[in-house]
Amino acid sequence: MGAVLEIKRRSRRMIVPIVGALFVCYFLVHAFHGDRGVIAWMHLQKQVSAAEQTLAATRHVREDYERRISLLKSEHLDADMLDERARIMAGLVRPDEIILVDAQAQSD
Repeated sequence: MGAVLEIKRRSRRMIVPIVGALFVCYFLVHAFHGDRGVIAWMHLQKQVSAAEQTLAATRHVREDYERRISLLKSEHLDADMLDERARIMAGLVRPDEIILVDAQAQSD
């Protein structure tokens, strides 16, 4: 009977550290796997870097369009750009010309 009492007494002393360790483990797990944990933060960083790359590519395309549009404005009209656009729109080519097709420019 003395052994049973000894086990009960020691188990009462161990309850507080065990519960404390469980709380610590709970918070550590959620610090890594929770909605705002380390893994979620790393996933968000990847999404941000992908969005920044998309933004940079979009800005580059926009700047190219703005440059080409500025060449067609009446204040400083570029004759070559006007001729190029007119030929593309009308589908006209002279017999002595060589046509180079840029697949990327056509998809834009």
